Amino acid sequence: MSLALRANWQQGDFRLNIDAILPINGITALFGRSGCGKSSLLRLIAGLTKVPDASVYFQQQCWQDRRHFVPLAQRRIGLMFQQPGLLPHLSVQQNLLYGFQRATPALRRLQPELVTELLDLKPLFQQAVNTLSGGQQQRLALGRALLASPQLLLLDEPFAALDNQSKAEILPFIRQLVQHTEVPLLFVSHDTREVEKIADQLVLMADGQIQQQFSLQQALAQPDSPLFTDADAASVFIGVCGSADAFGRVPVYSNSASIDCSLWLGHCNYSSGTAVRLRILAKDVSLALAPVSGISIQNQLAATIQAINPHRGNLLVQLRLCDGQLLLSEITPYAATQLQLTIGMQLTALIKALALN
Repeated sequence: MSLALRANWQQGDFRLNIDAILPINGITALFGRSGCGKSSLLRLIAGLTKVPDASVYFQQQCWQDRRHFVPLAQRRIGLMFQQPGLLPHLSVQQNLLYGFQRATPALRRLQPELVTELLDLKPLFQQAVNTLSGGQQQRLALGRALLASPQLLLLDEPFAALDNQSKAEILPFIRQLVQHTEVPLLFVSHDTREVEKIADQLVLMADGQIQQQFSLQQALAQPDSPLFTDADAASVFIGVCGSADAFGRVPVYSNSASIDCSLWLGHCNYSSGTAVRLRILAKDVSLALAPVSGISIQNQLAATIQAINPHRGNLLVQLRLCDGQLLLSEITPYAATQLQLTIGMQLTALIKALALN
């Protein structure tokens, strides 16, 4: 899927100047500092703002050009904002079904039972809306948007008002939802943790323009990645949970079934078979020239050095695991010298189980 956008829109001292084609599959993050134009672009896509000199094409559908404008209600877009906008006089179930009941039956893509299961909403049906936690309210708002049978989901910083626990609660539901429903999702964020946990693609914005587009893995592989500007360098490990052992440890196996590459989690609320994405801070990855015995660190992965780059006074080592996934390690120049690290060297990456999230 693709989304073709062009706009030249002056708002006071701010100008949105866009001419781009965005790939719309899976989860795409519009990323950048506050005030760079992310929300303005989202409003243009949704049709919330009628811009005279603009065009929006979703697949072969013209949503807007100089002579044509399709209003929001006809674009079949699911919208979510920081505030969930639930209707307090309706029950949880009535809020969930609000869009479904108003959607044209022939266009309904999903049934309430599936969305209820995916978002684990059934236990909430007996609660009043105002008793739900922030994460529960966002799950309900997401389910309502999805049951309106959208062909595209747009989320404008929907997690900004949530605390870290509520974010941790809802982010896994987002990925599961998109994977099961195949409804593409475009979301606005300036939080690197959100992007690294759920995004497939990254669209970088600055000063009202789209500067770069890349996959998440491409973004993480850049030593000067925009994701690391205001946050610690990190990588992601994508895999599937196994069954807990006698000590409660949960293995996460690589998606590459033919290769033995796995990590242990100290604790995990996911059931066996659940697809997960682990965010690993580069400063939590140590390096050794060989596997280490007699140590409490449980995760020791074979890796090959692909690049070594300066990073904030230290060095950022790009490692490739045996299944092809990228892993980053931040170490001091002294440590690199002592280990005599070179490109192509094979070594062991050590990661504490409690450092994984």
